[in-house]
Amino acid sequence: MANNSIPATKIIGFALLVAGAGLAYWGYHLSDSVGARITQAVTGSATNEVTKFYIGGAASFVVGLYLFVTK
Repeated sequence: MANNSIPATKIIGFALLVAGAGLAYWGYHLSDSVGARITQAVTGSATNEVTKFYIGGAASFVVGLYLFVTK
């Protein structure tokens, strides 16, 4: 195997970065739905589904960044 190959952790880290950004973006679009707006108007907070996407996206992004940056 060649010495200049990309380590598997870098590939997994990059995939987690992309997945985390995608989840956060998806959560953002869910927060703009009619049902989410009604729930937010009544309760004053985001729906559980939107919150799960935000937390999952942030966690995935942070772990992916760590794996991508570390040696």
